[in-house]
Amino acid sequence: MELQHLRAFREVARELSFTRAAHNLHYSQPAVTAQIKGLEEDMGASLFQRRGNRSVELTPAGARLRPLAERILELVDTAQYEIAEPAPVSLAPDGRGTRDRRMPPRLTDARLGDARLGGRGGRA
Repeated sequence: MELQHLRAFREVARELSFTRAAHNLHYSQPAVTAQIKGLEEDMGASLFQRRGNRSVELTPAGARLRPLAERILELVDTAQYEIAEPAPVSLAPDGRGTRDRRMPPRLTDARLGDARLGGRGGRA
């Protein structure tokens, strides 16, 4: 089981659409489909029931995995935040030392929106 597979699963479960999940993750739709297929193989169960109108619903196995995936990814974010090296100390204009506060990656991403993709703030 790979974290990237769980991230793709979480987004498809939120959106109930491979296409919207791919857009949100900035991946191609076939890449998201491949990640979900890999996770389904690892889990030994189908996680989504595909519908004809390009939407999906969680299977019972997918519904059981969803809160677990959320917890796993939250723990990973917390671990990265807790273990990260502290930000360097810099001197403020008045000569006092200041330290930039690090934020967990999810919060940083939320604040940046899509700014890292050319400044288009927010998601469409």
